[in-house]
Amino acid sequence: MNLKALHYFTEVVNAGGFAKACNRAFVTQPALSKAIRLLEEELDMMLLERGKRGTQIRLTEAGHVVYRHASRLIEGRQLMLNDLDSLRNLNGGVLKLGLAPLGSAELFAPVIAKFRQLHPHIELQLLVRGGVEQTVALHKDEIELATGIIDFDDEFDGIRVRDESMVVVLPAAHALASKQTLQLSDLNTLAQVMFEPEYALYELVLGACAKAGFTPKNITRVSHADFGIALVAAGTGVMILPKIIAERYRVNEVVNIPLASADLRWELSLFWRKQKHLSFAAKAMLQLVKQHLSQLENTY
Repeated sequence: MNLKALHYFTEVVNAGGFAKACNRAFVTQPALSKAIRLLEEELDMMLLERGKRGTQIRLTEAGHVVYRHASRLIEGRQLMLNDLDSLRNLNGGVLKLGLAPLGSAELFAPVIAKFRQLHPHIELQLLVRGGVEQTVALHKDEIELATGIIDFDDEFDGIRVRDESMVVVLPAAHALASKQTLQLSDLNTLAQVMFEPEYALYELVLGACAKAGFTPKNITRVSHADFGIALVAAGTGVMILPKIIAERYRVNEVVNIPLASADLRWELSLFWRKQKHLSFAAKAMLQLVKQHLSQLENTY
């Protein structure tokens, strides 16, 4: 049994006979009659009572059952095609985007605004997740695209959005505040303000410090860059941040000194699971991100 046979059957019923149904179904009458006969043979039931030539056909009891269900199947097929057409033309659907708490406002807000302007009928769900939670959310299909610090491998693919140098945020009156650059080893005895462990930057900084031969002491953990900088200004410690973030939340009481370390850079990416087929909405978002990055490169 296939939808074409059921379609022919409903056309015959709706037209009231085979002759009129031929024009509606764009098929010859012998082919139409054969399709209905094969359908009846497959179901082992008569569906139509055929009168004399020119008289209207009538549904049998089984025919009524088949007609009712066939009509729903054909309607469902058309609704499916309509929904797929909406997705293809970006007139519907949902895009779930995971945003890293750090850097998303600076780097993705313009792209998200443009996406909303171009595709107002797509439901855009923005979920703020720490770097560790992003990959978990991707595995659970809670998000389709994620932003964060990650190494691409056999499981994840993506595009680099930002490769940013790091700075050390110090109180303006600190003894190191007049330096042109700082080494990680310069911080080995200093208290540090750091992000919570669910932030990828936490492990990134810890790993770089370990490579430099020390473990940060007297750590104060925060969830927001602006609060971390406020703590630095108050004398709680120093903080290592991507330059773009440090400049955004800078206050008069602190200075940002470039960190001279090739082992510690902030590489933010937009990524997804390789084996996951991306939706039309996700592909549209990727295209906008690439266009935005191209415009930034041309600006600089």
